[in-house]
Amino acid sequence: MSATAPTTARTPRKLKLAALIASSIEWYDFFIYATAAALVFGPLFFPEATPLIGVLLSFATFWAGFIARPIGGLVFGHLGDRIGRKPAVVTCLVLMGTSTFLIGVLPGAATVGVAAPILLVVLRFLQGIAVGGQWGGIILLLTENTDGGSRGRAGTFGQMGVPLGVILGNVSFLVVGALVTPEAFAAWGWRIPFLASAVLAPVVLYIQLKVEDTPVFQELRDRAAEADREVVKAPLVEVLREHKRTVLLGSGLLFATNSVFYISISGLLDYGTRELGMARTTLLLVTLLSSAVGVLVIYTSGALSDRFGRRPMILAGALLLALWAFPFFWLVDTATVVGVALAACVGSVGSSLTYGPLAAYLSELFEARVRYSGASLAYQLAAILVSGGTPFIMTALLAATGSSAAVSGFLLLMALVTLLSAYLLRETGTRTPSR
Repeated sequence: MSATAPTTARTPRKLKLAALIASSIEWYDFFIYATAAALVFGPLFFPEATPLIGVLLSFATFWAGFIARPIGGLVFGHLGDRIGRKPAVVTCLVLMGTSTFLIGVLPGAATVGVAAPILLVVLRFLQGIAVGGQWGGIILLLTENTDGGSRGRAGTFGQMGVPLGVILGNVSFLVVGALVTPEAFAAWGWRIPFLASAVLAPVVLYIQLKVEDTPVFQELRDRAAEADREVVKAPLVEVLREHKRTVLLGSGLLFATNSVFYISISGLLDYGTRELGMARTTLLLVTLLSSAVGVLVIYTSGALSDRFGRRPMILAGALLLALWAFPFFWLVDTATVVGVALAACVGSVGSSLTYGPLAAYLSELFEARVRYSGASLAYQLAAILVSGGTPFIMTALLAATGSSAAVSGFLLLMALVTLLSAYLLRETGTRTPSR
């Protein structure tokens, strides 16, 4: 282990709060697209399509954001390892807020024709680049500002932004839906949650003016200056050359949690309203409940990983999801509030047990000089392979087979990939990683 500047034993509270708020709003911006895709984007941007094809096309544009996420991870991971964690994060936050706001003012196909879905895909792509770049920076600002004994807990302040973003997004749609008629919601009400992304601006300003880059990166920069060289010339090339196995297995850690998460927040919303005849408001409330469960479990799992290790928490969550894959849809297919809520909440427990330690774990698997690039690439590779395609795959499997059993089989396969990946990777939580 090379010498390094000491990190603080406890991450500054203001940094935790800023990271939590920034991450929550960033994911809010990213996830409200999923809700809008399930509810209004089909007829608005693809008016000539049948309801099923319209939903599939909407979910295809949803997938575009995930295709872009690895690009964001590559570009901003490279920049974050060369010029610093903070500049990369600030740039991503500005890009996300701008893209989301522009979606809120985008005219539909009835007004501008084919340009509408094209512009929608472009803006969704920019959203994907932004969220792909910000995740690595946020978690490194948190984990590199604390020691190994509490890195798991610190990292959860970035991870909790995911379910909190879902909660904020669903609350915004519930409030708007309660205040306007269904016709007004479809015509213009859906735009309000997108326009609300402007509240991200003060957080960006705070991070830019008040948050210092991490001690780990500052030391790398100081040592490079002393040697009259760059921090690292090509971090991405080095990651791809030296850390391919870690990137692939690190990506596999997310397969289980991502698949059940995106089925719960988007796939079920379409399936429940279109196939099971359930009310939109009911399903949004179920998503709120399961997301609240996720916030608590993510924090607990991350904190426990500091004591018991990262792998045990990830293995426990993936095992629960493997066992729950078929009961999940048995309960959903009852089309009852209790059944769907129980399915989603237990799924959220398994997903969050796995997700909680991942901020610390993925950062600890890579040395500091390529950490932003390595962790981002692993995380965002799972986005393109699993996350964005899951609602599309779910809808297509249901249409092709007429049964939810095929979707349960998909969830089981994803859980097995995560179990194998965690088994093959080394533990990092019981020792201080190399920097």
